[in-house]
Amino acid sequence: MSAAAMPADVRLMNLAATALFAIGLAVLVAAAGWWALRHPLFAVSAITVEGDVSHNSAATLRANVAPRLAGNFFTVDLKAAREAFQAAPWVRQAVVRREFPNRLRVRLQEHRAVALWGEHESRMVNSFGEVFEANAGDVESDGLPRLAGPDGQAREVLAMYEALVPLFEPLDLAVARLALTARGSWNVELDTGAAIELGRGTREEVAARAQRFAQTLTQVTSRYGRTPEALLSADLRHADGYALRLRGVATTVDMPKK
Repeated sequence: MSAAAMPADVRLMNLAATALFAIGLAVLVAAAGWWALRHPLFAVSAITVEGDVSHNSAATLRANVAPRLAGNFFTVDLKAAREAFQAAPWVRQAVVRREFPNRLRVRLQEHRAVALWGEHESRMVNSFGEVFEANAGDVESDGLPRLAGPDGQAREVLAMYEALVPLFEPLDLAVARLALTARGSWNVELDTGAAIELGRGTREEVAARAQRFAQTLTQVTSRYGRTPEALLSADLRHADGYALRLRGVATTVDMPKK
């Protein structure tokens, strides 16, 4: 017999039974949810920390972050947990996931300091060109170059530094400091204390000027019985050459570009 052919009272009873079943199921689900949310079995009781922990011990991280976590396995805010871990010194990125029934597993990536930034010892640049703050005592800062520039330009300054370093290495000279001024001019200080004004331009243009200078510096200094280490300063902003000063040589030398 089709539903339409059933007596009205039978159809009504079927609808009532279906409604009661649905209500009962909803109550059962709600009760199960209530039980799960409050049962101590699902309280977050362990946090496993993996990945880079060179500057932070896993135990210290857990101790600092655990009090900031609210809820249990089902309700804990993973975004808040991630932000709590990333607020720790040296932590660049944290990936947090649940592990049933009561664990969190965290994988950390730490900053890798490649340079100091600006005049503050606690500000550094990581390998991604991002500025971060940390205790300078946690790293051998004596071997790090110092970069400087306008806010938001650290990535560009790091890229220029990486372009310049191999140009001076054949001369046994190292870039100790690189600064980008607010007007877009580049200044270099070598590990010998020599100051080089590179001027303005794109990374390629500035690197090309620096390359021409580095390739001819030995030839120029040898004319005066000096080595590249005798360089005191150089100005590469000239259109047709550069000017330089050498230790023990009183005159300024202008060389054409090659």
